[in-house]
Parts: sequence; C-alpha cells; structure tokens
Amino acid sequence: MARGGEVSTKSMASKWIVFLCTASFCVGMFFTNRMWSIPEAKDVIKFSRELGDQLRLVSEGCDPKPKPVDSRQYLGEVSTADQTIENIGKKISGLERELAAARSAQVSLLNGAPVSEEPVVADPAERPKAFMIVGINTAFSSRKRRDSVRSTWMPRGEKRRKMEEKGIIVRFVIGHSATAGGILDRAIEAEDIQHHDFMRLDHVEGYLELSAKTKIYFATAYAKWDADFYIKVDDDVHVNLGTLAKTLARHRSKPRVYAGCMKSGPVLANKGVRYHEPEYWKFGEVGNKYFRHATGQLYAISKDLAYYVSQNLDILHRYANEDVSIGSWFIGLDVKHIDDRKMCCGTPPDCEWKAQSGNVCVASFDWSCSGICKSAERIKEVHRRCKESDNVAWNASL
Repeated sequence: MARGGEVSTKSMASKWIVFLCTASFCVGMFFTNRMWSIPEAKDVIKFSRELGDQLRLVSEGCDPKPKPVDSRQYLGEVSTADQTIENIGKKISGLERELAAARSAQVSLLNGAPVSEEPVVADPAERPKAFMIVGINTAFSSRKRRDSVRSTWMPRGEKRRKMEEKGIIVRFVIGHSATAGGILDRAIEAEDIQHHDFMRLDHVEGYLELSAKTKIYFATAYAKWDADFYIKVDDDVHVNLGTLAKTLARHRSKPRVYAGCMKSGPVLANKGVRYHEPEYWKFGEVGNKYFRHATGQLYAISKDLAYYVSQNLDILHRYANEDVSIGSWFIGLDVKHIDDRKMCCGTPPDCEWKAQSGNVCVASFDWSCSGICKSAERIKEVHRRCKESDNVAWNASL
C-alpha cells in the first residue's frame, strides 16, 4: 500500500510542474507585449537608408588613399582656361572699339555730318602758319610724365604764348578710350581745361595701335596748322626746342625731309622677344635687317610728307613697330633722309659733356629704356645738366 501512494504523489507533482511552466510562459508573453512594441516596417527601411547614406559619405570623403591626379592633365586644363580668358579679353576689347566707332558715327549722322575716318583739312588760307608742330605722344596712365615735361622743357604760360607767336607749337597727343566719354576721357578733359596743351585724336588708344595713332596725328596736325615740319616725340624724352628748331631750319628749303637718328636693326622673327616682327618674311631671309628708318623716340617730317600721309591714311601699311611703319611709308618715295645724331643723345654724362663742348643735343634718353629710365623722377636732373640756354629758341631764325 505504501508503494502505491508514492507513485500517486509523484504523478501529481509532475502535473503541477507542467501547469506552472505553462502559466509562467503566458504571463511572460502578456507583459512582453505591453512593454515593447515592434517597429513598423517603414521605420526600419528609413533607418536603413539613412545609415547607408552616412556610410557612403564616409567612404567617399574619407578615403585614406585618394586617387592620384595627373599633373599633365591639370596643366593642360589651366592652359586651356588661360587661353579662353585671353580670347574673351580680346573679343571684349574689339567690341568696345566697335562700339566707340559706332557711337561716333551715330553722333555724326544725327548732326547731319558725313561719316569720315580722315581729318578734314581746312582751307590753306584759314590754317595758322607755324614753323614746327611738336606732338608729344602720351597715354592715359602718363600723368606724372606729362607734369614732369611741363616743369622742364615744355613752355608754359606767357613763354608758351611767345613761343607760339614765333611758330613753335607743342602739344600732348592722345586719342580716346575704348568707351568714349568714360572716366579716362573725362580725366584728360579736366587736365586740358587746366593746362590747354592737348591735341585730341579720333583714335582708340592702345600700345599695339601706335602706328595708327602716329599717322592720324600727322594728318590731324597737318589739317590744323600749316607748318614747315611736324615732329613726333615720346613723353619720356628730354628735348631742347631751340636746338631742334635751328637743326630743322637748315633743311627748310629741301623737299620731302625725313629727319632723325637713322638705324637699321635686325628683323626679329622669334615670338616672345621684344620688338618681334610678325611679318618678318617680308624682309627676306631670316637674320636680315630693316631698311633705314628713324628711331621712334623723336623724328621730324616736312609738310609735303605730312600731306602725303594725310592723303593716304587708308592704304599706309602698319607694321608691329611704329618706327618701322613710318620708314616703310617713305621707302619708295624720293625722300631726303637726314641722319642727325644730336637727335638721340644719351642722358648725363653724355648730353652734359656735349653741352659743355658747345654741341647741345636736340633730344636725350636712355637706349636701354627706349626713353629716360624712370623719366618722371629723372627728367628734371637731365634738364638741369643738359638744357640749352634760354635765348636759343628766341634767337633762332625761323
């Protein structure tokens, strides 16, 4: 009997164990559903995308081994960009010049005047007589140079009036900017109101346009004055006006005079060098020299040559260098070339020694700078040491 009771007790205990386990599981599931909710599918997808984007940014921006850059490709891109910028600049400059020309033509048409590129020559009886017209080539940026010339060899005030009565006219020569009427032109107009010593040209300023500017200057000066000689000089050159007048007076009776320091330098065919000649092939074999022509710092032409220039503005060829262009215009004419070395003296001590020996120079400058080096600062010293006496110009027989 005792053994049967033990079996019954064990069976009852096993049932209770199963019941309690089942109850604990159910209670656990109940509390779990109450305390933790499973995230929705769309939230899981959004989190995954954000995590993926962050990982991609890290992998692209923080690569410890960046791809090597081809230096040749980089330099090529820079070179192409520079060339593009240069081409754009040239196009803009060309458009500005065309715009200025169009505006000028429009004003002429509105005023009922015909459009013409050539200066109108006044009746010879109406043009004032003069012995020589000295045109000082200058630029918008050369205000200090002009002031230094005014304070040295250029006559001013009452002295200028008397000099003009004697037949010596001196003017700064300048055209207009690409945007006519702009700030550069207004600055020159204000300066002219103060000094009254400019000759304005119908020409767009630019260093590469110097040959065109020079021929327009000769034509404009010829149209305004009936002079024996027309001179072009740079604004960084020292000039003794009386000595210049006396020198030219000796050639007054000669026809077709072209006076200056004659030279015949090499034709430079290589690009990138100073005074490169793009049309070098016109001068024969490589290494040839130019024909004889006056150096560009100062030269003079007689009235018949000035007339020739004014009548042939449209067909006179322009080379890269202004002095070569001038010489080329006269190479086929019966012209008297006057080679006078007093028109190209050096700065002190050269011009000073010559002045002390009685051989005063017409013009002085530094060959290394194609003018007086730092002329705005140095021309006063050159003037002090190399100037002519005050009575030379007044005593000259013109």
